[in-house]
Amino acid sequence: MIWNTMMGTSILSIPWGIKQAGFTSGIILILLMGILTLYCCYRVVKSRQMIPLTDTSNWEFPDVCKYYFGSFGQWSSLLFSMVSLVGAMVVYWVLMSNFLFNTGKFIYNFVHDINVTDIVPGTNGSNKVICPSAAGDYPPQNRTVMFSSGNRTGFELFEEWWDKSKTVPFYLIAVLLPLLNLKSPSFFAKFNVLGTVSVVYLVFLVTVKAAHLGMHLEFNWFTENEFFVPEFRILFPQLTGVLTLAFFIHNCVITLLQNNRNPENNVRDLSIAYFLVGLTYLYVGVIIFASFPSPPLSKECIEQNFLDNFPSDDIMSFVARIFLLFQMMTVYPLLGYLARVQLLRQFFGNAYPSLFHVLILNLAIVGAGVAMARFYPNIGGIIRYSGATCGLAFVFVYPSLIYMISLHRAGQLTWPALIIHIFIILLGLANLIAQFLL
Repeated sequence: MIWNTMMGTSILSIPWGIKQAGFTSGIILILLMGILTLYCCYRVVKSRQMIPLTDTSNWEFPDVCKYYFGSFGQWSSLLFSMVSLVGAMVVYWVLMSNFLFNTGKFIYNFVHDINVTDIVPGTNGSNKVICPSAAGDYPPQNRTVMFSSGNRTGFELFEEWWDKSKTVPFYLIAVLLPLLNLKSPSFFAKFNVLGTVSVVYLVFLVTVKAAHLGMHLEFNWFTENEFFVPEFRILFPQLTGVLTLAFFIHNCVITLLQNNRNPENNVRDLSIAYFLVGLTYLYVGVIIFASFPSPPLSKECIEQNFLDNFPSDDIMSFVARIFLLFQMMTVYPLLGYLARVQLLRQFFGNAYPSLFHVLILNLAIVGAGVAMARFYPNIGGIIRYSGATCGLAFVFVYPSLIYMISLHRAGQLTWPALIIHIFIILLGLANLIAQFLL
């Protein structure tokens, strides 16, 4: 359950993050961030037990923050929780626009028997890999040339009305906005298994592609050449920002573990879940990076969504996009419901005060998604900014501060514990600042 909840859209940006950090430093950072976020998550799980003389069995982590920091803890935890939820929903909207665009394009070309080639550099053969960013049209807009005896005017009309950033993000409104306004999205929770299926299929796709493409690695520790990136790069905080969200479950881990039949195994189960998540990220990231065909393409061509490196007519990528599109369309209303419950209940004492209140909130959230998909469809950037922001509070600051305060009140705070946890807080602050400098 924890593995399925934690595994999200970040997996699509892990290969790009490894490219930004460098192959060797990318692997090291995934391991270190996994260990660090696991420890901070462990501190969240244990935070309720360190409150004396109070029944905390029904408390969530924001309640713990309120106990230690008063109204500031309550409202700040709400703010950062909303950042994580809305950030995830914005990423979902950008990706759903991407997947819907490529799916619609594939179906149209197949139905009309149109042979289309992308005007971007790429490899030849049946396992084609493309470099959209090298076409000077970043993020990739999949500009195409048609080879068909069919009606060219009809094809051009389709491309005009089926555009990745100008039209498709708006089409999603008609489907998803009504779903967001439902009082209870419990129906969509039944499709939670789609998340597991999607991740398993992505691992299968990566394995098959790597088997056909082979490994393409060259170790240049600090120098960059035409086709390869250094093993260590100054852009490594971009990966740490992505990983903060990739390993982020701290705001709901207490809720997830409450349903555990054997609470005494919570720490063990949490550790196993983090190990499996980290292993999945490592496998997908390393295999995609290592098998990316360099030469003829540069490793710099790895996209923020690695599926964009496969053309829209690639069958395996088409199936992956279908899986992910339907999964995200079922998870999106659930995320909207969580955002609505947290925000409206805090202000109005009711998660559904009226259709008008809910509609205004949902319009704001959908508007943010549409705007990003239209003007800044860079999921790597959105993930790292939102991850570093909400992670500062829920991953680095609050768990460490609460632990230090509880130890101090019990007279058990030692200098090593103080130094280690202040260092963790400084790491989170540096992680956030670095996102805006690099």
